[in-house]
Amino acid sequence: MALSATIRRFVITLADSDRGVYETLDLRVAQHPSESERYLVARVIARLLEHDEGLAFGKGVSAGDEPALLQRDLQGVVTSWIEVGSPSLARLHKASKTGARVVVYSWKGGEALAAEALGVVHRAEALEIHALDCLFLDAVAGELERNNTWSLAVSGGTLYLEIEGRVHEGRVGLASVL
Repeated sequence: MALSATIRRFVITLADSDRGVYETLDLRVAQHPSESERYLVARVIARLLEHDEGLAFGKGVSAGDEPALLQRDLQGVVTSWIEVGSPSLARLHKASKTGARVVVYSWKGGEALAAEALGVVHRAEALEIHALDCLFLDAVAGELERNNTWSLAVSGGTLYLEIEGRVHEGRVGLASVL
């Protein structure tokens, strides 16, 4: 018998002064049995940092042809293809051929991925590769519950995430090489 996904609820107050986004979100996120807590936290953080109309979680790690996040316009056309972790160059090439904005949120090897993409990935110069702080992701992953109440403030690329009175601080920045 196959294990089923764990549904986690996130009620998040988002104050992203870098983008001028101030929202309260109520998200339900399915965690596949093979998905690590670090990866789940990175998916949720990426969702918050990209928050915009038409943005939704992909079908998850079990659907190999979809990214972690997709943004579609009102006609259903994919406008942003957002990966989490270390996607293959073939996957990034496929994503960039869609004409959508392609973004990666990674916690290791972002610069190497950017360097490897040159000359291999279609429109490699347009890739956006963001580096997330793995210590931050691990600290937050250690506090995951089925029901989570977070308050995330983003300022100058620094993330301040409050969970039940404890504040976790991390950074997100563009991996540079391209």
